[in-house]
Amino acid sequence: MPTPPFVDHALAELLDEQARLTLEDLARTCCMAPDWVTERLQAGLLHGEQSGGRWQFSSTSVVRARRLARLESTFDADPELAALTVDLIEEVTALRHRLRELQTRTGLPPGAA
Repeated sequence: MPTPPFVDHALAELLDEQARLTLEDLARTCCMAPDWVTERLQAGLLHGEQSGGRWQFSSTSVVRARRLARLESTFDADPELAALTVDLIEEVTALRHRLRELQTRTGLPPGAA
């Protein structure tokens, strides 16, 4: 069963942007093995920061990783294809957010653009 989009947004909001998850925490959050996270890091599909020889991930990385895992497992998608899909989802989300900001600033009603 697909996770509703609001769950990803709620998860990101619940996680403090300053808080960092370890590689093992991220894998557990995605219901995947730590090797799955490592493979996506090496392929450049996930991004994290290394500190003291250990990987750390932000809440934004958690949302991205969960989307990747869900797409790969639900659709048996190739990791690169899943990452491209996640890139497009993130881009559409950013564009919608920007449109709402512009509508608010200019006083245009939603859907008038």
